[in-house]
Amino acid sequence: MAEARVSAEPDNAEAVARYKSVLRQVLDARPSGTRQRIASALGKNRSFVSQIANPSYSTPIPARHLDLIMEICHFSPAEKTAFLDAYAEAHPRRISLVEARPKVRPHTIFLPDFGDAERNNKVDVLIGDFVLKLIDLVAAPDDDDDDGFAKDGAAQKTPGRLTDEKTDQ
Repeated sequence: MAEARVSAEPDNAEAVARYKSVLRQVLDARPSGTRQRIASALGKNRSFVSQIANPSYSTPIPARHLDLIMEICHFSPAEKTAFLDAYAEAHPRRISLVEARPKVRPHTIFLPDFGDAERNNKVDVLIGDFVLKLIDLVAAPDDDDDDGFAKDGAAQKTPGRLTDEKTDQ
């Protein structure tokens, strides 16, 4: 599924530096390894995290990464407000993408160890990308609103679909 693209408008460099400064302050106050945890969760190198947290670089933080970054860094309500206000000022069209995405929550899965750090990392990135694309697909508006799930997330009985319930037929 293609991601929504935003037309390029000149961003306010001071606002970009402002939200990056908030992120840098938050990261500096967190335990060592936080940048690496963000990099791993995003499927990026640690240098990418350093670049998006550096106010000297004008590289914007992709909107799709914001919730995950804020979750891993445990932003306080004041930090989150300051960060999102500056982000909205710098990227007025992108902030709507952030607000439209479902919020993230952690979920741990256990995977086999392939005995090779590079191969393990590739699998981690592949699974992370798959989950994000799956969320985009499931969260997409549906005309008939019949996705086979009840409002509470439980599977409904639908002909031709597997359900959690066992039948004696």
